[in-house]
Amino acid sequence: DLELHVQRCQQLSVTVLTDHQDLSNTELKTITNSTAPQQYRIRAKLRTYKPQKLHQSVKLHCSKCNSLQEVPDGDDFDIILQGSANIAPNPELRSTSWYESVTWTTQDQKQREIAIHFVKHDEMLQHPEDTLLMIEGGTLKEIWKLTKRFKCVIPVRSTEDDLELLDLSAPFLLQGNVKYYGCKQCSTPKPMRSLSSIAAEQQPSWEPTEIAQVLGIELLQYVFVMKFTLVDETGALNAYLFDY
Repeated sequence: DLELHVQRCQQLSVTVLTDHQDLSNTELKTITNSTAPQQYRIRAKLRTYKPQKLHQSVKLHCSKCNSLQEVPDGDDFDIILQGSANIAPNPELRSTSWYESVTWTTQDQKQREIAIHFVKHDEMLQHPEDTLLMIEGGTLKEIWKLTKRFKCVIPVRSTEDDLELLDLSAPFLLQGNVKYYGCKQCSTPKPMRSLSSIAAEQQPSWEPTEIAQVLGIELLQYVFVMKFTLVDETGALNAYLFDY
């Protein structure tokens, strides 16, 4: 557990970074006055680290525009889903050549109409663990239930002539317990019919990178980011950790 490890490091009088054993120790003042890139070995104390809570270290990174953003809150996704549930599924977009649709109306007060579109392969439905489906009008709870049974779930809404992705503030794809997001700035979302090209492959694998590519989505990657402030008698140095 990194958080416990960092706390232990703070309790020690000195933390030694053990990389570059062949190098002698360099004072922090010398490093801050040098031009990068260089390799150094230091002997320093850990003064502070950010963020304080480990889960806040996980961000979303776009490799195209190099932006770094917070992982959206689950409540935000729920609000977007509630908004899309107000748009009734278009009956003309049910059961096409490449997907089969099932619809029903919920028994609660709102009487939501839900449509699930199962993508076919060779005009046949795949096994649930290999199936990609699209859902209209579903709640967060219903979507999570589907991700436990089916390989990929894409929340969509109806337009006049096709199904489309929701707002990119929401995940465009859910696989297991992982939510995949697209960069709002770099993505140019395409209609869902673009997925039919993957369905036509000999063995559709429904990999997130391939799905993102055909849907015009620049896939955001989860990254781990932390900032450490290191000190010795000569000065302070900020060290940044950035890793996929």
